[in-house]
Amino acid sequence: MGREVRMVPADWVHPRDGFYANGDVRYVSLHDGRDFAGRLADWESEAAKWNAGEYPSYASEENKSMSYIEWAGDRPEPSDYMPQWPESERTHLMMYETTSEGSPISPAFETPEELARWLADTGASSFGRSTASYEAWLRVARGGYAPSAVIIGNGEMQSGVEGLTS
Repeated sequence: MGREVRMVPADWVHPRDGFYANGDVRYVSLHDGRDFAGRLADWESEAAKWNAGEYPSYASEENKSMSYIEWAGDRPEPSDYMPQWPESERTHLMMYETTSEGSPISPAFETPEELARWLADTGASSFGRSTASYEAWLRVARGGYAPSAVIIGNGEMQSGVEGLTS
């Protein structure tokens, strides 16, 4: 959970699900196509695992005492996942929050520098109400990921975006 860069086509418009009471856009959360271990986890592979009733390696014996549907929930749907564009179409960077499956917190930009500048200038959330400096956002824009928060040497909690540059 945290902030991550996803590569998208220049014209990608993330699906929306209406508006919040304050007028902000409400986005549909989409899995990014990887599992917790970073392995490919697109809709097709996840649906195949669900169809086979395949518990992941981290499932305990207690978990496995449940029926697979009780443990895993409903069958994955294609609309729950980011599209699997060809690499040649993934030309732009968007910053996503991944506390949910993933909702965009920025438009798409061609370079990490443009993305970091926009995030810093608009005060985009790096964690809760915290934001981050251009330099901190640039590190994430170039590296791809930051956890939600970190505890630094004096025991203070910071956003992962800022904390990873401390």
